[in-house]
Amino acid sequence: MSKAVVSLATGLEDPEKVTVAMLMAVGAAETGRETVVFAAKEAVRLAVEGTAVGTACTGCPPLASLLDRFTAAGGRWFVCPICFEAKQLDAGQLVKGAELAGTVPLWNWIGDEGATTFSY
Repeated sequence: MSKAVVSLATGLEDPEKVTVAMLMAVGAAETGRETVVFAAKEAVRLAVEGTAVGTACTGCPPLASLLDRFTAAGGRWFVCPICFEAKQLDAGQLVKGAELAGTVPLWNWIGDEGATTFSY
């Protein structure tokens, strides 16, 4: 099975970019790829329950529905622990499928077979 990593460093300050990244992640997960969103910088907030809300643009799907689809398709979040802790967020509030995991766990997950990557 192929793997996909969507690297996201942008949060709700650019909801259209977040929407595009999540559409890519949903597409990968729903087509059977093992998929991880690696969240860093402001994107770590999106992995906190109740944060990824709203609709970025007319015709865009709501962010909450994209997260639900991603989770339902088996998508996972690796949330940069350094960024998360710097923002003093509560790890008990992470969304389903999210864990604090930095670069070494990401590389271990990718493994020797590699992964298709997208960066936003």
